[in-house]
Amino acid sequence: MMKNSDILLAYDYDKWYYYGIKSPINVDMSVNTNSHILLSGMSGSGKSYFLNQIFTRICLQNEKNTVYFADFKQDDSFSHLRNCKNYYPYDKTTEALNIVYEILHNRQSGKDTSRTPVTLIWDEYVANVLSLINNDKKQAQEVMRKVSEILMLGRSLAIRLINSCQRPDAAVFPTGSRLNYGVIIIVGAAIKSIYEMLIPSEYIEKIGERKFKIGEGIVLLQGSQLHFIKVPVIRNIEKMQNIRIEALNR
Repeated sequence: MMKNSDILLAYDYDKWYYYGIKSPINVDMSVNTNSHILLSGMSGSGKSYFLNQIFTRICLQNEKNTVYFADFKQDDSFSHLRNCKNYYPYDKTTEALNIVYEILHNRQSGKDTSRTPVTLIWDEYVANVLSLINNDKKQAQEVMRKVSEILMLGRSLAIRLINSCQRPDAAVFPTGSRLNYGVIIIVGAAIKSIYEMLIPSEYIEKIGERKFKIGEGIVLLQGSQLHFIKVPVIRNIEKMQNIRIEALNR
């Protein structure tokens, strides 16, 4: 049974293809669950399309959710967000991180006793940090430290990170911080090394002969529940865009 804190993530891949059934796979996005999300997919995998869907469904699940969007690549998929108050383009992404990090510490210290959800969505996070490493290693280390701290402490303080990337390079996730994501998603025809970075070997074996296309892939929930997914098709794109715009202007 679907709970109020659940969002529709995708449809079950096998039931879709073998039986023509839209069987929903829901994800608990409550503050009591590790709802940090790591979304990985190579160029052309449908990753940005999926990220927009996750963003929208989080907004619909809780209208009080405060969202910040860090857009390093400035993908055209997010061009409708560029004039929003809480939108931070490629050279200002760390400003969004600093805002969310300050909220975390204000809540941790008791200065802020609220627990309304706060979400930082960071597109092309890995590419962003690798760029920082090349230009300012000290700043890059500070960014990774803050991200790791949010991943470790955010659940109890109602603060969530959603990071998307093409390849989850280990250099950007120090001390195994990749394991602190409760929802790990890989879409499209991923290379084997990406699976090996993010999911246990016994789950890789379960993929079998499946050949995922655009908008298809896997999700690992809380490190123990593996699902094969097909991303829903959105019919009313303008409506979904308006929901995201409104959320980033709160």
